[in-house]
Amino acid sequence: MVGISNLGFKETRIFIYHLIYKLLMYSKVEFKKAVLRYPKLDTVLMIEETIANSKSDKTARQIWETLPKKVMWQTFMTTLDYLEYSGKILVDKDKCVIWIWDPIAIENLKEQGLVLR
Repeated sequence: MVGISNLGFKETRIFIYHLIYKLLMYSKVEFKKAVLRYPKLDTVLMIEETIANSKSDKTARQIWETLPKKVMWQTFMTTLDYLEYSGKILVDKDKCVIWIWDPIAIENLKEQGLVLR
């Protein structure tokens, strides 16, 4: 088995995307049923753009504080739940939000033989 440290940058990135894809496909993520406030589309898009443009891993609170418009915390957390459910972000145990949505890289993985179910 080849260790990840022996791979180049491109191969490491592909390996990581492959692991994330498997994690998302085989994990059972459920969207919360009890929602206090549903976000509007412009709010979801604003939060998506802010997360996608953040250069480093930031906590949910740090992202919430840097949003261009004020959003209630419950609405923000509902949006994060939706984005995690849809496979665009990962939220780790420390509440760091990581943008993983990259359809171009997924297409490249498909071309290299990634089997999708």
